[in-house]
Amino acid sequence: MWSNLWHGVFFDPIYNGLIFIAGNLPGVDVGLAVVILTIIVKIILLPLSLKAAYTQHAMRTLEPELTRIKELHKDNREELAKKTMATYKEAGINPFASILLAILQIPVVIALYLAVYSGGGVKLPLINTDLLYSFVSAPFELSMYFFGTIDMAAKSMVLAFLAGITQYAVGHLSFPPIKKKTSDKADFKEDLTRSMQLQMKYMMPIIILFVAYSTSAVIALYFVVSNIMAIAQEYVVRARIPNRHADIVGKPQSSK
Repeated sequence: MWSNLWHGVFFDPIYNGLIFIAGNLPGVDVGLAVVILTIIVKIILLPLSLKAAYTQHAMRTLEPELTRIKELHKDNREELAKKTMATYKEAGINPFASILLAILQIPVVIALYLAVYSGGGVKLPLINTDLLYSFVSAPFELSMYFFGTIDMAAKSMVLAFLAGITQYAVGHLSFPPIKKKTSDKADFKEDLTRSMQLQMKYMMPIIILFVAYSTSAVIALYFVVSNIMAIAQEYVVRARIPNRHADIVGKPQSSK
């Protein structure tokens, strides 16, 4: 079952898409094919991506209300959880919306890496024709140099560095400023939230840079294009999504 899912949904479509796009580009540029393929994947995932971005935007808007609920029910964890989830439900958001998007991108990255470096036992520019769909023709030759400069078959510190920088920009735009602790008293939830924000804003760019460089230029390029699209999406979401939750913020809450 997993093998059919892997080949039917992830590896085979990505391998064929990469070969098909490269074969129809001037110079049969694999790097440019990766850029186009990444854009296509991001468009396919756009509904989930927009939902995740909308959720983050909405949660920032609701933050004052969530803080108020926390103060109001700080001595009743059960009621605090109930009121918090009720607020999420009323706003029509799922605080875990971004998790599915992150999970789906993992096999995409793995499939892209394997498509370039071990596509059915051969490494590009060699092509395993047994994996090609009937409508995909194998090009006579593939160029592994992105615009004739960066070797997609090797590692690239330049692309890895760009992947880390753009990831930092994504985190900076997507997450609110990290607040100082409200008190010296230990608060597990507050400390956990701060820790996660710190990791997403500062550790994730380092992790992406390391992964991008330690794997290949192809993966680094994927992260760069993906992050640039995420940055553009964040600005679009900010500009087009009105503050639809203003009526929720400040709504009276029962302390019972």
